[in-house]
Amino acid sequence: MINFTVEELIEDMDYEIVHQADNIKDIKIYTSEVNRPGLQLCGYYGQFVANRIQVIGGAEWHYLNELDPHKRLAREEELLKKKIPLLIITRGNKVFDELKDLAKKYNRTILRTQDSTSRAINKLINYMDQALAPTIRCHGILLDVYGVGVLIRGESGIGKSETAIDLIEKGHKLISDDSVIIKRLEGRLVGTSPPITRHFMEIRGVGIVDVQRLFGIGSVMEEKEIEVLINLEHWDQNRDYDRLGIEYETEALLGVEIPRMDIPLRTGRNTAVILEIAIRNFKQKELGYNPALALNNKIMESIKSKKKGGRS
Repeated sequence: MINFTVEELIEDMDYEIVHQADNIKDIKIYTSEVNRPGLQLCGYYGQFVANRIQVIGGAEWHYLNELDPHKRLAREEELLKKKIPLLIITRGNKVFDELKDLAKKYNRTILRTQDSTSRAINKLINYMDQALAPTIRCHGILLDVYGVGVLIRGESGIGKSETAIDLIEKGHKLISDDSVIIKRLEGRLVGTSPPITRHFMEIRGVGIVDVQRLFGIGSVMEEKEIEVLINLEHWDQNRDYDRLGIEYETEALLGVEIPRMDIPLRTGRNTAVILEIAIRNFKQKELGYNPALALNNKIMESIKSKKKGGRS
């Protein structure tokens, strides 16, 4: 099952660590659901799901603050006895001394944020949705071309990197080279780069280049929705390539159908320009204009006109 650890959450999010359990590498979270334990702090544990992150917001904190100290200790202990993965306190509210002691006693992690409760929960859910999204890695190059996320694939040595460099030099943007991390988020495919190779490319005969330093900050992006797949392949004279482009073939990635174009490579073809034209054409079709259909309509109108002229 897809999961993330409390350690990863702490590394990625800007929380103040009040107390850190000694096994945060092993505590795994499988759900993006969070729980505000208001009912639990009142003593009701029916339907309580302990494996969710627990968030003490303003209402829960003020309730605890008004309790008799002995009763508050009992209510807090009952919660921390459960195998909760994490407790987050919002609005920068004070962490009661006995709660810190209980965290040490039961080896629980307590974090604090200055954010309001609603904002803290929204940020947390957004993070968890991304961390728990179905994910694959794909060999290819992801670019932003005219605002369209284009995943370029093809066998090793076919010229993906050279094509990508040509496009970047023309002002398009690199998201990832060689290895693309793809996540499915609410029916969309979002691609990004492994952190260690972000902004770097390998050019055969040249070596590793830093795209951001060579072409500037505007030449790179952190992530991009994938809208088109481009397969670069060697020209096969026996294959019947699409010459009209009335409809795109599609390919499913993580269950999402994406338009796919197979671009044959041949000596003398300017692949970067062809890709630019392909994406411009794709955008036109997305806006409702299909040049193949427009040409077909003109031909049909011409035929009808000639038939009418022949009858008159």
